[in-house]
Amino acid sequence: MDFRALETFLWIARLGGFRLAADRLNTTQPAVSARIRALEDELGVRLFERSARAVALTAKGRDLVPYAERILCLKGEMMARIGDPAAVQGTIVLGVVETIAHTWLPRLIERLAQIYPALSLELDIDITANLLRRLTARDIDVAFLMGPVPNSEIENLPLGTYPLIWLGSPRLGLRGRTLGREDLRGIPIITFPRNSRPHMDLEALFLDGGDRPRIHNSSSLATIVRMAVDGIGICALPREIVSRELDAGTLEPIAVAVDLPALNFTASFPHASDTSLPRAVSELAIRIANEHTPDAPNP
Repeated sequence: MDFRALETFLWIARLGGFRLAADRLNTTQPAVSARIRALEDELGVRLFERSARAVALTAKGRDLVPYAERILCLKGEMMARIGDPAAVQGTIVLGVVETIAHTWLPRLIERLAQIYPALSLELDIDITANLLRRLTARDIDVAFLMGPVPNSEIENLPLGTYPLIWLGSPRLGLRGRTLGREDLRGIPIITFPRNSRPHMDLEALFLDGGDRPRIHNSSSLATIVRMAVDGIGICALPREIVSRELDAGTLEPIAVAVDLPALNFTASFPHASDTSLPRAVSELAIRIANEHTPDAPNP
């Protein structure tokens, strides 16, 4: 029995369409149809009910799902234990938030190329909310995001913690002062997008009924840093993100009497028929994160 046919069968079952499965597997729809036709011929049953608008599993198709998952899981465990990593082929789709993309992601890419030279990497750099949607839709294999993801179908491995420091441009003249909550109400604050965890943590500081500060939101870390350098407002970011600006003196730490919670990151991937490669990539990411910062967990 062709392992590719079983993998194709599961992706059609998960995504609900032959074309979607073809896109996910980087192949053509005729190739997907041929694999399913061969699998149905071998089993002697129909696995999908096809209509002009939708594809649905038959009763026999639903029965096949757990068997296919177990077979592919066992194959993945066998390859991970016995196979040569250099022989691993295919594409892994990796979603990454900017905080990690600006720190140790290049080191991970370099290490992956050494261990899995035949593996292709597809990167998606985005905010946590968007990565989470793509992860639950199984459009990406692994996501490095602000976690953990509260979903029983997603496994989370801790990637580490990044404390936040308050920062501002020297032109604001805040050096030597300690800002309290009331001081913050009068200074624009630049932060992550609305409904992100840092934005909600910032909003929680001002729930006492007083005036809210003016808050500027951006999904781009580079934009947040640029606005802070230009003196538009202050921000709270991991030190690792702004080390160049701190060394150049275009940003400086600001003493603030209230702290924001640190950013916690996880390597998150769906429970699937074969999680050996996503798990291996996640564990490698943990090791590299641990090398980069002492606050990362030991692998």
